[in-house]
Amino acid sequence: MSTPLSSDPSQADHAVAKPIGFQEAMALASQWLEEWEQDVLSDEVLSERVGDLVASRDGARGFFVVAMAGEGPLMDRMPEALILSLRLAGEGVVDLTARNLAMSTAMAVHHGRNQDRVATLASQRVSVRSRELLRLLDPNLVKLRLESLLAGTRGQGQDVEFLERWGYDDEQRQQIAAAIEAVAEP
Repeated sequence: MSTPLSSDPSQADHAVAKPIGFQEAMALASQWLEEWEQDVLSDEVLSERVGDLVASRDGARGFFVVAMAGEGPLMDRMPEALILSLRLAGEGVVDLTARNLAMSTAMAVHHGRNQDRVATLASQRVSVRSRELLRLLDPNLVKLRLESLLAGTRGQGQDVEFLERWGYDDEQRQQIAAAIEAVAEP
């Protein structure tokens, strides 16, 4: 098992033994992904660190902001060890990934309306990455979470509040529903 996280992010061992803030999680994720891309970190070490990071909500949010929206290749060619770490994180990762799917899909519609091609493509990339990750996570947890979110797009259930808070209109909700249904497609 890993030792507790030091305040020095350059130390060799980065296990997260205490709650970590969103900003700190983003900084660690950025550093680790860069080190992984440069072959300084192995798939296994990165996966262990990410597993520790996504154990908390803020840690998971920070990781996903960097990994999903970034230019790096991690989410497009995830190592098996990382997939296992994210699966083991359970419901929290499934929930955040489902929300990322919904939000990025809705934002792609918004940016498309504003004819912002760069932002549209960035949101579409996050949507595709979220869809692909959901296909790799625990199928039972994913099914339950996406059924709830799909019901929300139809004005039913607990996710109505989430969709209304962000002000998603009918077209955005329809696109979110289509993105959810696409998770089940081969």
